[in-house]
Amino acid sequence: MKDPHESAGADGDEATATGGPTTAEALTQDMAPTEDLLYGVIRRLWPLHRTVVRAVERELAGTGMTAGEHALLDALRTEGPRTVPQLARGMGLDRQPVQRWVNHAVELGLVVTAPNPAHRRSSLIRLTPRGTEAIRGVQEFEATQLRRRLADLPAEDVRTALHVLDRLGEEFRHLANGQHPAPEETDSTDSPDSHRNHPNSDNGGDSGITPTPLHPAHKGRSRR
Repeated sequence: MKDPHESAGADGDEATATGGPTTAEALTQDMAPTEDLLYGVIRRLWPLHRTVVRAVERELAGTGMTAGEHALLDALRTEGPRTVPQLARGMGLDRQPVQRWVNHAVELGLVVTAPNPAHRRSSLIRLTPRGTEAIRGVQEFEATQLRRRLADLPAEDVRTALHVLDRLGEEFRHLANGQHPAPEETDSTDSPDSHRNHPNSDNGGDSGITPTPLHPAHKGRSRR
């Protein structure tokens, strides 16, 4: 008697054996409404984030750095010197955890504070040579691991993933801020009042920055 769980075809057997979706599962995914697929992406984000943070913390063992400080150093290496409010905005975090990371990174000799010509009450945070070398070494190791473990992912798939995550981030920022722009609405940042009244704006004079895609672990835990 035929096993009811036996795959109907060779393609299905191969997909099951490799851990990928069966033909029927792939067909179901192709037919799923876009909103169901988006929910699938959203549901995966939190466990993925926590898993990546744990992996980064393991890499950092013995360095004295936390995953959050890894994120801090990466942001400074990518964007150059920034104020704490600017760093917090770029990471999508409150200032308090970012300030704690900065304080500890200063203790480790990885960053220093410097005068800010644009705003004397908000210092710039910049990498020291030691900090630059530390984040470069960690990221070279990470890049090697990514190339080895994810070599089968086409670059176009990664670009698509980045586009989807950027759009999700943009729309959920609107929701978090109580904004509901119509699809045809243009960027409202041209209004002089839009920066002044935005919940994340700095009335103290910091200029805004456009967040750039960071390493997945860049929203790591705050140091306790």
